Amino acid sequence: MNYHLRQALLAMRANLTATLSTLTTMTLTLLTLGGVLLLTLNVNRTLERLESQVEVAAYLTPAADEQALLKVTQAYPQVLQARLVSSEEVLKEMTRDYPYTREATALTGNPFPDTLRLRVGKLEDSRRVAAAVEALPGVESVEYGENYVDSAVRALTAVRAVGYGMVALLLVGTLLSILNAVRVAMFARRDEISVMRLLGATRSFIRMPHLIEGLLVGGVAAVLAVTVLAWGYRVLAERLALFAPIFPVVTDWDVLWPLLIGVGLLGVLLGLIGSLFATRRYLRELE
Repeated sequence: MNYHLRQALLAMRANLTATLSTLTTMTLTLLTLGGVLLLTLNVNRTLERLESQVEVAAYLTPAADEQALLKVTQAYPQVLQARLVSSEEVLKEMTRDYPYTREATALTGNPFPDTLRLRVGKLEDSRRVAAAVEALPGVESVEYGENYVDSAVRALTAVRAVGYGMVALLLVGTLLSILNAVRVAMFARRDEISVMRLLGATRSFIRMPHLIEGLLVGGVAAVLAVTVLAWGYRVLAERLALFAPIFPVVTDWDVLWPLLIGVGLLGVLLGLIGSLFATRRYLRELE
């Protein structure tokens, strides 16, 4: 093993430019992947907070069969809770939140209709439930905060698509860089490899230094990426908690560390897989 490790270090030093290029690409890939995962984790936390607050409000006509509508909406699989709020209860809520409503209702009477309030399980189900309820007889109109609900869903979809697209491209680029670096190292040792083959060295013995090289590059990239991600996220979370406390930033490191460790393990695995493909292909070309 000492021989293989020494040969791997010699190959990395002899091809320093290719090694540094691969290391940089892998580190950037892992940083991007970790950043997208952390962002998605926080966006999901924000959406969970919104989901617990968003309600679909169905305003009923005076002739509506309220109990029948309540039973129908309770049967919807997307609805977690459905409750009927009378016009008097709505008036009390509005008077509590907006005291001037009391004076207005003294002149015009209670303008608020009986209301069905539905809490959905997922934020993206709000539009579907609202459309279904609005089509029911006895429902005058429906509101579900479509302006920010639809914007939140579109933003989440866009962030995920762009982020994962960038990660996919960088992963492909990283694999190509590893393939190139290992092939260059093996080509530089082609005479030595030929002699080893003539002396009966096995394929696994020849490949071992280059597999270790891939593991070393992947391990160093993983350590760099995880260190930068952990430090940068902690600083950013502290700043957001100070200047924008409204955002529910994930600060539980019992949740964050498994994600970061998973990103690091992916870097090591990426280095190993790239080296495996490169050495297998190069030895096949020699045969």
